Amino acid sequence: MRSFFYLLLSGFVFPGFIHAQNGYWQQEVDYKMNIDFDHTQHQFKGTQRLIYTNHSPDTLHQVFYHLYYNAFQPGSMMDVRSRTIADPDPRVNDRIWKLKPDEIGYQKIESLTQDGKAISYEVIGTILEVKLRKPLHPGSKTTFDMVFNSQVPVQIRRTGRNNREGVDYSMSQWYPKLCEYDKDGWHANPYIGREFHGVWGRFDVTINIHRSYLIGGTGILQNPQEIGHGYEDRSKPVKIPSGDVLSWNFKAENVHDFVWAADPDFVHDQVKAPNGPMLHLIYQSDTLVNNWKKLAPMAVKCFSIMNQTFGRYPYSDYSIIQGGDGGMEYPMATLISGHGSFNSLVSVTVHEAIHSWFQGVLATNESKFPWMDEGFTTFAQYYVLDKIYERNASNPYRRAYRSYLSLARSDHQEPLTTHSDHFEHNHTYSISSYNKGAVCVAQLSYIMGEKTFLKGMLRYFNEWKFKHPTANDFKRVMEKVSGMELDWYFENWIGTTYTIDYGIRHVVAKPGRTEVTLERKGNMPMPVEVTVQLTDGTHEVYYIPLRLMRGEKPDAAFSVAPKQKPDWPWVYPEYLLVIDRPVDEIEQIIIDADGRMADTFSDDNVWPWRKDLKFRE
Repeated sequence: MRSFFYLLLSGFVFPGFIHAQNGYWQQEVDYKMNIDFDHTQHQFKGTQRLIYTNHSPDTLHQVFYHLYYNAFQPGSMMDVRSRTIADPDPRVNDRIWKLKPDEIGYQKIESLTQDGKAISYEVIGTILEVKLRKPLHPGSKTTFDMVFNSQVPVQIRRTGRNNREGVDYSMSQWYPKLCEYDKDGWHANPYIGREFHGVWGRFDVTINIHRSYLIGGTGILQNPQEIGHGYEDRSKPVKIPSGDVLSWNFKAENVHDFVWAADPDFVHDQVKAPNGPMLHLIYQSDTLVNNWKKLAPMAVKCFSIMNQTFGRYPYSDYSIIQGGDGGMEYPMATLISGHGSFNSLVSVTVHEAIHSWFQGVLATNESKFPWMDEGFTTFAQYYVLDKIYERNASNPYRRAYRSYLSLARSDHQEPLTTHSDHFEHNHTYSISSYNKGAVCVAQLSYIMGEKTFLKGMLRYFNEWKFKHPTANDFKRVMEKVSGMELDWYFENWIGTTYTIDYGIRHVVAKPGRTEVTLERKGNMPMPVEVTVQLTDGTHEVYYIPLRLMRGEKPDAAFSVAPKQKPDWPWVYPEYLLVIDRPVDEIEQIIIDADGRMADTFSDDNVWPWRKDLKFRE
């Protein structure tokens, strides 16, 4: 069955390569690594064979590797950035600056060859610059053989040893990782603690470690009978070798990174979601065991909802591992904190698992488009939690809206086009990427209608899985599904710090009708929905499309059949809405009754006006 799974995957491992007519291409890697791990010194020695295939139209004369561990040294860019930014991450602060020699991280390259012959290289902080011995032409491949040794840093951010929950090793960003090269060129970004980007490919990783450790990680364990820890097929005999060291061999197909974690106190549970995948829960035996036992069915619900709504999870396995410093996503696995309340454990598990869709499978360049990963994931997290807990909220994303609005009302906004490493404040990056990004897609649901929007999300996943989609790729899918033009929305919401602000300026009684003057006070235009509550207990909805949309939300997307009104040209600051009801039949007039439009100041969105009205809860 495992062989069949890999054979099935190989049919679409790199779909961009077989659809050259659409102009898309991507590079390909094939890693084989063998690691000898010394848990007494927190160090390991490794060999890496990397077959690199150049599917680009360009001839390459150099390549670059990430050496993430080098960030955990006094004076590194990550250290300096943390000590000079206005609001440092409290998990980092000046901790890197205070690391002792036996606490720092490093990755030292002992040798590197290309096709069997030595090549020159230079380590510049967290980047290894490599001059090729011979150019790598389009359509050709080359083999790099590397010998390296590393020291695992004390855990400060994401990776490291001996975290605050006592997990021995959280091994993320642990190996020399080839940088991505795409249509925009090389992405050899120094590591200062933000996001990641990787090349699609295969991983064959063998970890030789003391037999007391249990490991969980990316991929599928190939030799469970030689390990004897939870994964074994009970129909086959377990043959654990003698000696102090066991060799764990994991393989993963069609992924862009590899993570693992190890601890002698780990226990392993597993449960299968309907139609897959097999979920592995790996956590310390003295952690809140009851919470982890209750977590399993919640994780199953999460995968079931995501499979049905956002696209089928394409791998056979997924591991939820205690480790890290909060939560951090990786292909086929996540590291999460194991302590805290049950609800917080569910929330972080759902969030990190959903990353498997928007980062693990869609794999946008997180450095350039962090909102496409974190924002889409946050949106889907609230969607899934609403379904899991059966809340049926009219707007499940209110928490994201409130967070974004707090930033929008401040002086700290920066455009979503800002590179993740270059935000001036950590809190601006966080709110922008997670919450403004979530509001971005939530408002698309408001603009397009939820049914059409979800159809677009499913199509986006199916068309762009195992590739590296950009914001424009996402926009084009949504335009095709909705039949609308959406340039105006993406240009304003992503490329600027414009805000939305509408209000009711005047309400005038006329014979047999009521004239309402609506006002656009914010820089960003939107389609407007006005709900009129009548004194008989019923309500009507008036829909005013934005002319730039060149389309309308379908009537079926409304709770009642809307009264369609002429388009609102975005240059007009006011719009006259005529309600065919006398004013004495009207109890209330509300702009955006469900709060799906991120109106910065909503005090004047309801008539009769209320001085005490704030953003609706």
